[in-house]
Amino acid sequence: MPMLPPVATTPEIDSVLQQKTVVAFGVSGGKDSIAGLIATHRYLNSIGFTGPRLAVHADLGSVEWDQSLFKCQEAAEKLGWEMDVTTRQAGGMMERWLSRWSNNTQRYTDLSCVQLILPWSTPSMRFCTSELKVAVIRSRLKKLYPDYNIVNATGIRREESSSRAKMPIAKHDPQTARRGFEGYQWNPIIEWSVGEVWGAIASEGLDPHEAYTRFNMSRVSCRWCIMSSGPDLYNATLDPAGHELYRQMVDLEIDSTFAFQSNKWLGDVNQTLLSSETKDRLELAKAAAARRKVLEAGIPNHLRFEKQWPTCIPSLQEASLLAEIRIEVAAGIGLNIKCTDATSVIQRYEELTELKHLKHGIPGPEDLGLEQLIPAVQIQPQQLSFF
Repeated sequence: MPMLPPVATTPEIDSVLQQKTVVAFGVSGGKDSIAGLIATHRYLNSIGFTGPRLAVHADLGSVEWDQSLFKCQEAAEKLGWEMDVTTRQAGGMMERWLSRWSNNTQRYTDLSCVQLILPWSTPSMRFCTSELKVAVIRSRLKKLYPDYNIVNATGIRREESSSRAKMPIAKHDPQTARRGFEGYQWNPIIEWSVGEVWGAIASEGLDPHEAYTRFNMSRVSCRWCIMSSGPDLYNATLDPAGHELYRQMVDLEIDSTFAFQSNKWLGDVNQTLLSSETKDRLELAKAAAARRKVLEAGIPNHLRFEKQWPTCIPSLQEASLLAEIRIEVAAGIGLNIKCTDATSVIQRYEELTELKHLKHGIPGPEDLGLEQLIPAVQIQPQQLSFF
């Protein structure tokens, strides 16, 4: 059997592997997770590890490639690891995006947020990973192994991105640890090159995921990922099995007026898969998105959402402006909203301020000085002359 490059490890990982510990490896079916599973398996064999070994696949539902689960099961069976599949009770990734959009439109309707919020996850807000993978896997491992230390390993590699280049080999995971038992995250192939990854897979006689071989994808995650390159976004449309999902995602772009990737519309990736009606609706959505950005740019900064929002009550003029902006933005997505005039906007801000006081124990109006009751942007010297 061909030799593999060494795995990266730390004294803490090596120590916990000598104790009552389960090693779980998160597998997606992509090259890095399969190679990482192989490398971890051989390393554990080399140190005489006798604890449980579990390959865990977080199934994201309809956004998964058809072959992903099979490739995970195939590798686990080849190596003799137990296989476990976790799912989010409330549904997969597409369901999460749809429910997020539904919740966000309700928040906008009620003026519980100032600007319309997109349905999609983003590179800086990857709830797709944190909620549907990490949290679900953590919960599953703690349930399956209540009396074990838990080492949760992944196929992350520094070569993949600048952010991953800064990641540690391993770190303590307090959310997996329990009283008397430790939890760690471990990236054993973090130093490997992509060539070494492919070599590890070949060394076990495993074929790569068909997304690489049939559809020329550079990486395997969701069919369309918020991190996908332009070529990968297009190549994913070449698999007929994903066409229904593609149209569903484009429909959400249209309904929300938010592009899947910042200013990159999924609906533009392969318009041959869309009806003429859908293409017309997409152009209207783009126009509505452009108008929304212009309108929301006019919202005064001190009224925008921030920690401890709202931080002040808008003036009559500001409330009137906000109401006008809300009406036009809502019309762009066909939404009937509350708080459509200055008076109702001010009343809503007052209501939200009172709720904030009750929630956080912030002094109410009766405990504040007069200068604090006047919106900060409106204070004039003559208003404070009697202090």
